[in-house]
Amino acid sequence: MFEEVLKFYKDFPIGGINFVDIVPLMQDREVFGSLIGEIGRLVTAPSVAAPEARSFFFTAPLLVTGSGVSNIIPFRKKGKLPHAGDDLQDISIMKEYGADHIFFRKSDLAAGKIEDGVFKVAVIDDILATGGTAEGIAKAIEATKVVRDGKEYSAKVTEFIFIVELDGLNGRERLSRIAPVHSLAHVK
Repeated sequence: MFEEVLKFYKDFPIGGINFVDIVPLMQDREVFGSLIGEIGRLVTAPSVAAPEARSFFFTAPLLVTGSGVSNIIPFRKKGKLPHAGDDLQDISIMKEYGADHIFFRKSDLAAGKIEDGVFKVAVIDDILATGGTAEGIAKAIEATKVVRDGKEYSAKVTEFIFIVELDGLNGRERLSRIAPVHSLAHVK
């Protein structure tokens, strides 16, 4: 269903790339409602990791849908998250186009619920290509220790949820070693 709504732009942003445009998913109330409902059905964690910027569109509605999501952890580019002390965490990631860095705050992770002695987090992103961004986020989340009320807790990624998966780029295989991978649309 969702594949039919997507638009494609050849040779964007560089030659040889067939860009998948997900904006049409947000231009139809019924399609967007179905999409958010499907994400809400798949997510099992009370916190979601949302890499900028398009993931924000798909994670924020989960706070009011009854999905059980109660916390969003934004992952942003350098200079976009105000912070104090050692709150800001730097993540090195390898994207399709090369190395990059994104950041998150430990305090945003700590704002989540503790279930079974751990902060459970679902990673929700727009496109699964090679999986470099999601893998970097997952590894950083799971390496972070959070102190709340004098006690140290770990964090665990429970699943990855993507709006679109670009089949054939092996992102699913890379991420499934960490947690289950769900994609709502597939593009070859």
